[in-house]
Amino acid sequence: MDEKCKIGTLHVADLKDNDKAKDGSTMEKIEDPWNPPYSPCPPYNDSSKTHWEHANEWLLKTTAFVANSRATKIIMPDRTPQWVSDALWHKVPDLVSILEEDDVEHFLHFFSNNKRCMSWGFIITPETFNYIVSENALHCAKVALEGKAPELIGHRASPNCMNPYGYFPIHEAAERFSVDMVKLLFKYGASANVRTAGKEIKENLLPLHVAVENTCLHKYFEDNLFPCQDHRDYYIYKLIQLLCLPEMKIFLDTTRLLAKNTDNLLDELWNYVEDSKLVQTAVLLLAAQESIRVGSSSKKRKAICKQDGFEIIMARMMKHSVALKWGMGQIGRASNQLDASSALECTALLVDLISRAGEALGAYIQKHSEVTQLEVLEQVSSILKDHGFFPNSQGIDVTNLHPFDCKMFAKPGESGDLNATNIATGMVLHATSEKGVKNRPARGRNLEYLRNSFFPYWRSVLLSNVDVTIFPAYAVTDPKCRLNLNKQHHNSVEKGSSLIITSRSLNLMGRTQQATSYSRLFATAALNRARAQQITSSVISRRLFGTAAMTLLKVLK
Repeated sequence: MDEKCKIGTLHVADLKDNDKAKDGSTMEKIEDPWNPPYSPCPPYNDSSKTHWEHANEWLLKTTAFVANSRATKIIMPDRTPQWVSDALWHKVPDLVSILEEDDVEHFLHFFSNNKRCMSWGFIITPETFNYIVSENALHCAKVALEGKAPELIGHRASPNCMNPYGYFPIHEAAERFSVDMVKLLFKYGASANVRTAGKEIKENLLPLHVAVENTCLHKYFEDNLFPCQDHRDYYIYKLIQLLCLPEMKIFLDTTRLLAKNTDNLLDELWNYVEDSKLVQTAVLLLAAQESIRVGSSSKKRKAICKQDGFEIIMARMMKHSVALKWGMGQIGRASNQLDASSALECTALLVDLISRAGEALGAYIQKHSEVTQLEVLEQVSSILKDHGFFPNSQGIDVTNLHPFDCKMFAKPGESGDLNATNIATGMVLHATSEKGVKNRPARGRNLEYLRNSFFPYWRSVLLSNVDVTIFPAYAVTDPKCRLNLNKQHHNSVEKGSSLIITSRSLNLMGRTQQATSYSRLFATAALNRARAQQITSSVISRRLFGTAAMTLLKVLK
C-alpha cells in the first residue's frame, strides 16, 4: 500500500510538470495527445474503500490513460526536458555498446539503473528510442515498444513521437534501410504519413521521401549515370539496369514497404515527375509499382472500378505537356521549358517501360541475389526486349561498379574486400582463414555495413541542415560532399582512423554520424543553442574528440 501511494504521488507531480513545454509555455490540454483531457476524480461513495484508496485508484487509471495516449498518438515536438537529454549524453557510449549486440537483458538492466535519463512522462524518451532504431537493435526495440518487462516499470517507447532532431523513428528506420525495423514499427502502430519539422532538418519529409532520396545517392548511380540529351533512351535503360542489380535490393525493399503504407502515393510520385526528378521517379515507380497499379478508386464505386495509377500518371503528363507547349508559344522557347519538355519525354518512356515490364523486372529482382552482375544485366535486357524495349547492347561497364572503401568490421587478419553477391545476400562480409563464420558481425552491424558500402550517409537527406557532420576519410574525395574541406571551415582529422569532423558553424551542435572504423560517435544535440553559444570552438572540438576517444577505448577493451 505504501508503494502504491508513493507511485501515485509521483504521477501527480509528473502530470502537473508535464503541462508545460520546454520553453515554459502552457500547452492546451484539448487536442493535445501529450496531455489528453481526463475526467476529474469522482466523489467518494464507496464505504468498502478509504478516501485515499479511492483517490489512488483514480490516479492510477488516469496515469495509465495518459501514458497510453503518449505511447500511441503522434507527439510533436519532443517534450523531453533538456536536463534529461544532457544526462543521457554521458550514458550514450555504454548504451550504444549494448545496442550493437542487441542484448535485451543488459538493455533492461541498463534502463533500470538509468531510468531518470531514459524516460520521461511515462514513456521511454524519443532520443533513447532513436538510438535503438539507429543501431537496428530489433529485440531491444520490440521490448521497448511492448513495455511489459518489469524493469521498464510500465514505460514503453512511442513509435510516433518526434525526437529532438525533428523526425520520427520511422524516418530513422528508413534512413537505415532496415526492412525488419520498419515492419516492427508498423506492427506497433507507426504512421508512414508523419513529416519532419524544425530548423535543424529539412522540413515536410515523409519516411518515403527519406528512402527514395537516399537511394538516389547510391554510389552506382553517381558513378555511372551521365545524362545525355542525344541518347535519352539509353539513359533510361541504363537507369533500369542499375536498379535491378543485387546491391540495390535493400534500398528498393525499404521503399516498397513504406510506399504500401503511405497515403496519396500517386501525388507523391507526381511531385517527382513534375519536378523532373528522373532518378527519384524511377526508384519509386519500380519499387512501388504494385501499390501504384492499384491507383485510386472512387469511394462510391470502390467495389466496382479501380483506375490504374500508371494511366493516371500518363494522363497527367499529357496535360502537363500541353501546358508546356502552350507556355512556349506565349513566351518563346525558353531553355528551362525545353529542359522540362525533354525530361517529360524521358519520364513518359520510363512510366511506359515499368508499366509494361515492371512486374517481370520486380519478380526477377526478388530471385537474382546470388548471380553475377553480368548475368543480371543480360537477363534484364532480355526482359526488356520481351516487352518491346531494345536497350543499347553496350550495357553498363561492370568494372565501374564498386562500393565505398568501407572497412567498419575489418580486424587484424581479415580482408576488407567486398564481394557483390555476398553483399546482396547478406552473407559473410569478412572471412578469416581460421574462425570464419564465428567472426560474422551482428545482424544490425551487418546491415549497417551493407548500407554504408553503397550509400554516402554523410549526405543523407536527414543531415541536410546539420551544422556539424562526421564522415570517413575516404569521403574527402566525394565531389558532391556538402562540406568541402578546402573551404574555410572548422576541420579536424584524426589520424589512424577514418574520421573527419567538419563544421560550417559551431553555434549549434547537430546530430552526427559515424565516428570511427570501430564504433559510431553519437555526438547528438545534447548541447542546446544557448549553451553552444557560450562555448568556444576549441572546447566543443575537444568534447567531440573526447567522446570519440572514450567510445573507441570502450570498444577496444
